[in-house]
This record gives sequence, structure tokens and C-alpha cells, in this order.
Amino acid sequence: MKKLLSLVLSLSMAGSPATAAMPLGTAEKVCTIQYNQCLASFADREEKAQGIQNNDYVWNAKDGDKVAALQLTGDIARGKASYELCAACHLPSGLGLRNIGLPQLAGQHSTVIIKQLSDLRAGLRYSPTMEPFALTRKGPQELADLAAYIESLCTPLEHGKYSGSDANQKIAEGKAIYMEKCRLCHGVEGKGDRGRSYPVVAGQHYQYLMRQLTEIRDGTRHNSNPDMITALRKFSDDDRVAVSAFMASLTMPGKMCPAVADMKKQ
Repeated sequence: MKKLLSLVLSLSMAGSPATAAMPLGTAEKVCTIQYNQCLASFADREEKAQGIQNNDYVWNAKDGDKVAALQLTGDIARGKASYELCAACHLPSGLGLRNIGLPQLAGQHSTVIIKQLSDLRAGLRYSPTMEPFALTRKGPQELADLAAYIESLCTPLEHGKYSGSDANQKIAEGKAIYMEKCRLCHGVEGKGDRGRSYPVVAGQHYQYLMRQLTEIRDGTRHNSNPDMITALRKFSDDDRVAVSAFMASLTMPGKMCPAVADMKKQ
């Protein structure tokens, strides 16, 4: 536990007022160093064999902290205070860090945030960099508060996009695949489905989307929806690139916000 708390403290330094005032490039370097240290510290830990590895796995099962948190009303002011720890790497705006694939959180459905944090706490989703933060949350009410605050944030426009010279072609190819295979659950504009805990994908970093599609396909993200695994195993590598490029290009009318200080490019 002492090791866990020391990791949380060291990572949270990047989210302090002093570090939050740094240019994005400097703050990103600080977070990257701490991120890599955290990965190294957890390198000898065994991944928990839960979730999709079990024959009786039920996606989004109604149990644990998740059920209690979903029944509570989140307090945005308390959630903002709780988010200060998250700002270490996800930034005060919720933009995250595109270059190391840390997700953009702002505007994500509270149901999705609660599910993912609860799964981390229960060992259903394995992430050595997120586990310390999830485990140190005090309980369902703090999960509800934090999720409410994150959902209240507008989605930054400055997220990471596919930057290849064939971007237009990839986005067009990805759109065709997305509209056939992904639209039903994630929506035409990438808004997801709050009631079913399907995430917003519009405004998400390309690099993060690629990593998640790969981990879900390969079965290494243990809290995945089995329907997603089945669908993605039919995707070629080019399909995953194209769909990720398209999702990263999406914007949601009325939900996006212009760049602020912590989003300025290096």
C-alpha cells in the first residue's frame, strides 16, 4: 500500500497548480517520465485472470461499486476537487496526452467513467498506470462525483488525429466500415449511448483508439464487450487504422470546445 500511495503522489505532481501552468510540452515530459516509472514499478505484478478469461463472464454485470455509484447523484463541485489528481496526465481540460496515448476524458458519459473505474477497482480491467488512482477512490459517491464532473466538461477540439499522407482516403474508408459495423452502438456522430455505457468516441485520440481496438481484438482488455471482440476479429489491420482515423475525425455539434491554455500545441 505504501508503494501504491507513493506512486499516486509522484504522478499527481504533474497535476499540481505549478505543473498545470507549464506549457503542454513540458507537462507532457513530466507526465511521461512518471508514466514510465509507474509501468516499471508494476512490471513484476501478475495480471488478474478475470473478465473475458472466465467462462461465466457477463459484460457490465450489475455488481460492486458500479451499481451503487450509478444510483447516486454526482456532485460536480466535489468531482472537480477529486479530478485534480486525474489532471496529472489527463490535464485540467480533460484532453489527455495524445503522444503517449492517454485518453481524452472530457464529455465522456458518466456511466462509462463509472464502469471503467469500477472495473479497474475490481480487477476486471488491467492498467498499471490507472490502478493506483482507481483504488484510492473512497467509494461509490466519489466515483459518481468524479464521473459527473468529467461528463460536464466540453470535449476539446485539439485531440490527436491520424496524420498520414493518406488521411483523407483512410477517413473515407473508415467511415464506410464504421457506418456498417459501429454506428448502431456508437451513433452517427460518435456520441455513444449513455444508458448502455457505450462510450463517446468522437474527439478521442487516434493513438488511443488504435490501442484499444487492438487490445479488445486480442482479448487483452479483459472487461471488453464480447460483441466487440467478435466484430473486431473480422477487421484487418488496415480496417482498424481506417476506423480509428474516422472516429478521431468526428466532432459532436454543441459538445466541442475551442483550445484553452493546456491544449496549445508544442
